[in-house]
Amino acid sequence: MTEQRVQRRLAVILAADVVGYSALMQRAEEATYAAFEWLKRESIEPGLFRHEGRLIKTTGDGALAEFASPSAAVRCALEIQESIASGRNSLKLRIGLNLGEVIVGPDGDLFGDGINIAVRLEGAADPGGILISEKVYSEVEGKLDLDFEDRGEQQLKNITKPVRTYAVRAGSYSARSEGTIAAPPLPDRPSIAVLPFENMSGDAEQEYFADGMVEEITTALSRFKWLFVIARNSSFTFKGKAVDVKEVGHKLGVRYVLEGSVRKASGKVRIMGQLIDAISGAHIWADRFEHDLTDVFVLQDEVAVAVISAIQPKLLQTEITMATRRRPENATAYDFFLRALPQFYLATREGLAEAIGLAHRSLELDPGFGFAAALAGACHALNVVWGYAIDPQFERTEAVRLSRLALNIDESDPDTVAWACLTSAFMIGDSESEIETADRAVALNPNSFHAWNCRGHVYRVAGVLEEAIRSFERAIRVSPVDPQLHLTFVGMGMALIELRRFDEAIVAGKKARRQNHSYAAAYRCLASAFAQLGRDAEAREAAARLLEFDPAFTISGLLARGGQSNTKLCLEGLRKAGLPE
Repeated sequence: MTEQRVQRRLAVILAADVVGYSALMQRAEEATYAAFEWLKRESIEPGLFRHEGRLIKTTGDGALAEFASPSAAVRCALEIQESIASGRNSLKLRIGLNLGEVIVGPDGDLFGDGINIAVRLEGAADPGGILISEKVYSEVEGKLDLDFEDRGEQQLKNITKPVRTYAVRAGSYSARSEGTIAAPPLPDRPSIAVLPFENMSGDAEQEYFADGMVEEITTALSRFKWLFVIARNSSFTFKGKAVDVKEVGHKLGVRYVLEGSVRKASGKVRIMGQLIDAISGAHIWADRFEHDLTDVFVLQDEVAVAVISAIQPKLLQTEITMATRRRPENATAYDFFLRALPQFYLATREGLAEAIGLAHRSLELDPGFGFAAALAGACHALNVVWGYAIDPQFERTEAVRLSRLALNIDESDPDTVAWACLTSAFMIGDSESEIETADRAVALNPNSFHAWNCRGHVYRVAGVLEEAIRSFERAIRVSPVDPQLHLTFVGMGMALIELRRFDEAIVAGKKARRQNHSYAAAYRCLASAFAQLGRDAEAREAAARLLEFDPAFTISGLLARGGQSNTKLCLEGLRKAGLPE
């Protein structure tokens, strides 16, 4: 039998550890744990992304990473220490760096003296300092604008030969020595800067148009409270400069950068835009918009809406993907909320149960997170409306309690307000109050899909059907690829049935079915509309699919669930389709 060859490679290893972690845990366990999780998420992980490091593993109080370049490893270590020193975190790290040969395990883990020496160097480093081996020093000397202190040979624990070591002198990092402000750490929510769009026309008038459009986009983005948006004045310091997106992200402390260009030709204006992950440099979205150059201000509004409707769901989906890739024990309150959203989108009994659990974990970590309370309340309400509830009275009580809690926490957040009024519409039915609240949600953020979608459902339940349809259409316009569109299309279909626009209701129901084939309400809409048109075979087929996904469905049970006021023609169609009373 052939012996398997051991795989080896040369690597720079970074070892980091929290100073006095055990003692800190004894004094304040939860606060220390939260502080280190914040440090990993906002300093260590972004630093590794920016300098192309690979995280090998994290421990309770430390991290181990691999780099191909000694210079990149040292820069990363400096950036991490600078970020911690200039931020709000009270913890301190020791960091050790070594260049050496390592053994590569089958799962990508690394072993050998190359690792061990880095770990021992970390233990010998000053609190808040960086200690590097002679091998690393010989590679970076003269290449980095840094001062080093020769610490001589040190006998490191369990390492046979002494290792010559060098410490990076405090204050030698160029950003600090030049007196500039250290780069801010990433905030605890998605962050974006909108850079000035480049004028490709050579026409000064287009310069004003481009700047005005960027201001419109920045203002529109700032209405999304889950986004941290850099102010226009800071973004415009890069106007007219050739910029590196990673450097912009680093200097402004943002994860995403939106950039673009404007070109005028033959009475038309062409706008190019692209959204970039400033940490990895990856392109998330890019598109081109072309319009007739008529009313400049109207055009600015139209382009701003188009850009927002394209990038907002992309940003949210990117954040959800990143959250689900993180290990659950590393999740923050916001990460738990992000994990809850795709479960909510499933519109299943199991999905809502998981979303409620994750939203509550989010609230436990951050009792002031109104958005999480509103999501949990909406899930409890939908358990009732969709017939999932084992104890409907408990679910109703929890839905109302959590929606009121959400408004008490933050009644200025449009999405929180929207979810709360939707819950009230289904669980309470005070139409006048709910319409007023829904109107306030869209006034707070006219670019919010969620606010317009909830407004549509509130108006539909209240029987104001034409306005409900206008709200649903606006929701689709501001987020044409939203993962919740099945809810929008069904709401629109139900309103169209009551207006006797049955053919249009079928179109909406089919769109909902394509968006989410297991969403029972889509088949309810189709069964009723087909039956009202006398298309009995298609009505019976839709009714059969409805019973597949909602086996206990009855018309009386549907009425008992709530949110079914002003649905006379819909119920009539369900009876014609042969569904049980």
